[in-house]
Amino acid sequence: MEGNSIFNESGIIITIILITIPVLIASMIVFIKGSALINNFLDKRKLEKFNAYLKGLSAEEIKKLEYRKTELEFSLNNNELSGDSKAVDSKGLISNVSEIESLRFIEQKKKGQPRPYIEPELTKLILWYLGCATFWLVFGTTVGEYLGIKFVAPDVDHYSWLSFGRLRPVHTNAVFWGWASIAMLGLGYYVIPRVSNAPIKSIKMGYISLILINASVVIGSICLMAGINNGGGEYREYIWPVMGLFGIAIIITLGNFIKTISNRITKEIYVSNWYIIAAMMFLIVIAVVAYWPTWQNGLGETIVQGYYMHQGVGMWFMLFNLGLMYYFLPQQLNKPIYSYSLGILAFWTQILFYTLIGTHHFIFSAIPWWLQTVAIVGSVGMVIPVVAGTTNFIMTFKGSWHKLSGSYTLPFYVIGIVFYFTGSLQGTAEAFRFTNLVWHFTDFTVAHSHLTMYGIICFMLWGFIYTMVPRLTGKEPPQITVGAHFWLALIGLLFYTVPLMYGSTLRGLVWMEGQPFIDSVIMMAPYWLWRAIGGSLMWLSHLLFAYNFYIMVRNREDLVIPTSAIDILKAKQELDKQ
Repeated sequence: MEGNSIFNESGIIITIILITIPVLIASMIVFIKGSALINNFLDKRKLEKFNAYLKGLSAEEIKKLEYRKTELEFSLNNNELSGDSKAVDSKGLISNVSEIESLRFIEQKKKGQPRPYIEPELTKLILWYLGCATFWLVFGTTVGEYLGIKFVAPDVDHYSWLSFGRLRPVHTNAVFWGWASIAMLGLGYYVIPRVSNAPIKSIKMGYISLILINASVVIGSICLMAGINNGGGEYREYIWPVMGLFGIAIIITLGNFIKTISNRITKEIYVSNWYIIAAMMFLIVIAVVAYWPTWQNGLGETIVQGYYMHQGVGMWFMLFNLGLMYYFLPQQLNKPIYSYSLGILAFWTQILFYTLIGTHHFIFSAIPWWLQTVAIVGSVGMVIPVVAGTTNFIMTFKGSWHKLSGSYTLPFYVIGIVFYFTGSLQGTAEAFRFTNLVWHFTDFTVAHSHLTMYGIICFMLWGFIYTMVPRLTGKEPPQITVGAHFWLALIGLLFYTVPLMYGSTLRGLVWMEGQPFIDSVIMMAPYWLWRAIGGSLMWLSHLLFAYNFYIMVRNREDLVIPTSAIDILKAKQELDKQ
């Protein structure tokens, strides 16, 4: 194969374009911020020059300026109509004006307004879900951080419980079922009653589901570290009794949501509920198919694995988060979704095509050729729901892009939408036969999974949480730590994925040329270092997110000293009563 022939492959070209898009967007954001800093610096230089000019003014120049000042200051007496009566602001129109007089390094963000009424018990339930999800995010990614270190220093320990083969599924399953799943369900307990205009059917069932899911992740993590696993199945390493607890929790929650929707006041079922309910139904089906023993032998197990792995990502995580996006994005922008029809088109086409694509990970395997072709065709068909959904979200933003400068939540939405487009279509490009031949069994798949599960799911969840929790608690997170969380997560993701994609492409080409395997391992060493650096930045961002979440939910009341006349008099009355 000629050296330049790789750039003639459509899958490679598409992937390069898709990788370039988020990099360019991030660069544009950095450029805008950098330009602002440069302008501030130039303004300071102009001020310094002006001060030097003032110091060098002669007596004659000062005299001319004073004469001109006298001319400019001439005015009427301002009492031609009112007389000499003293002006009194008896209605408090002027004294109640609040302005920021000091210069700010960080723009003052608009704070979220609490809803008129949210059921206290439901609020408590939602915060418990999100608190548990935050714990599993920190736990799961701490394990992932340790695994990234092992790529650089493989001999850091020699304990079987901490071996890479055991800890890797602990990391993936903790963030899948612990962090993302629990966070989605917690947000679902907020969205379902809101769009249905009906109270949640059972708070008690919500707590039972939460306990079962946490028990599943705890027991599953211990089993995996002890070497007890469902071997051969990525993302389904939990043995069936452990995953059964998770499945029972989902069935209970699904029944809870359906009963709530059935009690809705409105006739129509909003599109968010379509996505959320469908996602939970698909998850139950996926789990049954994945763990049913009848077809778990030979090629049947491989086909089922491809189905389970992709349906878990696309029909559970993606479908559920898209449903949440259809609620929170219009709410944040204070405008309706651009097109309800596009949402329905994306919904049905995702169900049609995504359920077919699982076996595109096994191109050139013993799986029947026609089944491989169906998977490739389904992967190409995913362009329809992805473009429809992305167009819907972007057009909803139309006329509201200026709100990005005054919001710490919308940047998370934008990045989630960008990676929804680029990450999803990159999966389509990866399904082509040539690109699959190059990238299969390399870390390119690892990079792709992080582009989707992290770039899409995590950024969307963070945006939703930062949107909703202040409405429940009335407490805002610190702007600077939210900004640090955003940039560390985004830069870390790019540092993690881009080097891995580049290095994995070179590795695949080395394999195709028949070079020794160990040579490709040595070649990947610097790219694994970048993987560890990017993962470390991502992990630090999660610690900041946990801190921000704590600030939003803590019970301690901030000390407030009254400043206005009304508040001072009210405080004195309260003090006199004591």
